[in-house]
Amino acid sequence: MYETLALYIDGEFVSGEGRKTQDVVNPATGDVLGQLPHATQKDLDRALAAAERAFQSWKVSSPMDRAAVLRKVGQLSRDQAKDIGRNMTLDQGKPLAEAVGEVVSCSEHADWHAEECRRIYGRVITPRNPDVRQIVVREPIGVCAAFTPWNFPYNQAIRKVAAAIGAGCTVILKGPEDSPSAVMAIARMFHEAGLPKGVLNVVWGDPPVISDYLIRSPIVRKISFTGSVPVGKQLAALAGQHMKRATMELGGHSPVLVFDDADIDRAAKMLAKFKLRNAGQVCVSPTRFYVQEKAYEEFLAKFTEVTKGVKVGNGLEDGIEMGPLAHQRRVPAMSKFVEDAKKRGGKIVTGGEPIAGPGYFFAPTIVTDLPEDSMLMTEEPFGPIAPIVRFKDTEEVLKRANSLPFGLSSYVFTNSLQTATKVSNGLEAGMVNINHFGSALAETPFGGIKDSGIGSEGGTETFDGYLVTKFITHI
Repeated sequence: MYETLALYIDGEFVSGEGRKTQDVVNPATGDVLGQLPHATQKDLDRALAAAERAFQSWKVSSPMDRAAVLRKVGQLSRDQAKDIGRNMTLDQGKPLAEAVGEVVSCSEHADWHAEECRRIYGRVITPRNPDVRQIVVREPIGVCAAFTPWNFPYNQAIRKVAAAIGAGCTVILKGPEDSPSAVMAIARMFHEAGLPKGVLNVVWGDPPVISDYLIRSPIVRKISFTGSVPVGKQLAALAGQHMKRATMELGGHSPVLVFDDADIDRAAKMLAKFKLRNAGQVCVSPTRFYVQEKAYEEFLAKFTEVTKGVKVGNGLEDGIEMGPLAHQRRVPAMSKFVEDAKKRGGKIVTGGEPIAGPGYFFAPTIVTDLPEDSMLMTEEPFGPIAPIVRFKDTEEVLKRANSLPFGLSSYVFTNSLQTATKVSNGLEAGMVNINHFGSALAETPFGGIKDSGIGSEGGTETFDGYLVTKFITHI
């Protein structure tokens, strides 16, 4: 059965009951899965009041109690991964194996925060006067508003919720209306794990209306957003008007640098599969492929071979490696990239068109011979399109890779330690992966620089955005 859709406010699941609702649609078939209720202003006020009230006790709760809840959620995630994953495939579209894998791997985020929240330490500063005592403590910032995207609905939500709750904050979460089942599952599991009422609240509705109302509320002290750069800038500006802390994990346009001395066959196989993960709808997806001249033809041939062999279809079917795009609007968006590429002299090696039939499918696409100022080389496609171009030397490719305002993730393939060191130092990105894909683990920081965001999620940095520093001195 598909997840029951509701609001979750002050420890209660609230159904439609006369509220405005919207259809939740299966992107592989176009079938309606359920009706998602939108929060009224009264619902938002109730969620704000509940979070504010719950914060008074949760902020002084034992880290051991917070850890116990998070560990329970981690175990529930593993126990229920198949059901949660199936529902995610139904409303988001990714292949079942990817969806289940997302839930299982993200149980580690609950585990990690359960352990790390017990290690939120302060420090003692040696005084100039021996009669003075100087200490630094870190305290939870308060009520947080979190906004999470549709492409990884479980992953992005659990990261924010676990960090906020582990730090001693309370949170109001607005998840993705198009793929809500994963967030509903998170609310249900925290409820089952015994989280006190009001610590976590889940609301749905028109994104601009909800975000504006929550950010302007004096009750909310911090916001966390994952999504596009334009929306992130708007929310950051609004938060800045009210002097509220913001963590922003925004879009990217990740460069891939493949050098002549790399294992070209391995690099092409890995990158082709990784590029089509979640139909390319990944903020850290490799999106600009720069291949050194001597390796170009070999890389392109193998990358094309693997891409053409990928099985596309309904994510619930056996053997499917790439599902549909999550929204109907994403199909013409992909066509727009292809049309621009053709006008600017790009060559379509494979794909380039929507796939006929029900659902929102677009063929895996490879484009070559593109100028540097084309849409595909300057704007994040967020879909199954890979532009592949040549480069000559390290200095040139670093300049091209760093030419955009984005700085989220990057990928390098080389067998030269000297090249790896130079490029990892030179790339303007929050994450650099060399000869493998090693980001997004619970114990490692995830975040970007430049227009790609502010702050990190995961790793020992995970609580930084949810804690304030207080200096106490006495004699």
